[in-house]
Amino acid sequence: MINVPLFSSESVTSGHPDKVCDQISDAILDAALAQDPKTHAAVEVLATTNRVIVAGELSTTADLDIDQITRDMIREIGYTDPDIGFDADSVEITNIMDQQSADIAQSVERSLEAREEDSEDALSAQGAGDQGLMFGYATNETPRFMPLPIHVAHTLAVKLEEVRRSSMPGLRPDGKTQVTVRIEDDRPVAIDTVVVSTQHVAELSLGEIREGVKELIVDPVLAELAEQYDTSNTRLLINPSGRFVVGGPAGDTGLTGRKLIVDTYGGFARHGGGAFSGKDASKVDRSAAYATRWIAKTVVAAGLADRCEVQVSYAIGRAEPVGLRIDTFGTGKVSDVELQKAVNQVFDLRPAAIIQNLKLTKPGFKEVAAYGHFGRLGVTWEDTSLADDLIAAIG
Repeated sequence: MINVPLFSSESVTSGHPDKVCDQISDAILDAALAQDPKTHAAVEVLATTNRVIVAGELSTTADLDIDQITRDMIREIGYTDPDIGFDADSVEITNIMDQQSADIAQSVERSLEAREEDSEDALSAQGAGDQGLMFGYATNETPRFMPLPIHVAHTLAVKLEEVRRSSMPGLRPDGKTQVTVRIEDDRPVAIDTVVVSTQHVAELSLGEIREGVKELIVDPVLAELAEQYDTSNTRLLINPSGRFVVGGPAGDTGLTGRKLIVDTYGGFARHGGGAFSGKDASKVDRSAAYATRWIAKTVVAAGLADRCEVQVSYAIGRAEPVGLRIDTFGTGKVSDVELQKAVNQVFDLRPAAIIQNLKLTKPGFKEVAAYGHFGRLGVTWEDTSLADDLIAAIG
């Protein structure tokens, strides 16, 4: 019986079947945006034993070789061995992409405000690509303003991929990590359990896998955490199934958009249900999720709260959001109502404004399709330069 408060989050490597699909979807989107920044896309991918199906909607002037983009992405991930049932050269690719619905296109290109109010404001001319609700979250418990469990899970997964590509070539691309932390007074205090599962060649023994993963991956990560968190009793489970030779899309069918919690906050915050990969920024599932992270992180970086969750909601074809909510879980230095008023002054959540401010018509989505979209360096939605403006708006 477990009698202490625990919280767990997982991550997966780039070779996980669902992540293979996410990366192919975003590689196609990036290739289209490189030629046509006005591309509208909702690319969906299914991957199974030596077969990939590319479907969805794509409206672009770009000239794309979907087959080659898909093979290049599979090769980059590391699936190059024909003996494992999924490899870049022999995989069968079926392309059934279609044009974006004309009904959706007209509502995006000319918003409800533009149609009913004859608005001259360019940022009000573009409507949301769908209805829906999106959440962003930030916490000051880690330097990257991410919850500790997902932060450590991603760190382990990235390390697993690095080791697979360098010092343990007997490991294969598919892998998972999971981290359970102990919580006291709403703050993480200890790393309770670490789980690492990695695909491997048949010749590699379980003992060799466990020894190598512990020494090269887990121990270095836990050593960095030991200064701040109790790791003295951390339980370690490496390949607890005992054997993981068959993996990737040959072992489990992959789909775009099926790792939403890995992509976001590891379950520590709410999720609106919309996936990111393969969607251009006119789809608020993606752009507004980035914007709400931008806002939440700025709130916490400004010292206005220890934790912050932002929800925004839209109606298809309408530029202005229909709802905005700020929740600081009792950690705010001002009331959530005051904070929301300040956020409304500093941040513009109309889709065209988000796209402009976060520069979301440029390629670069493939790089965030694995290991989480948040807590990263060098992406616009992680910028906190508006922290002083937010403080000033509070007054």
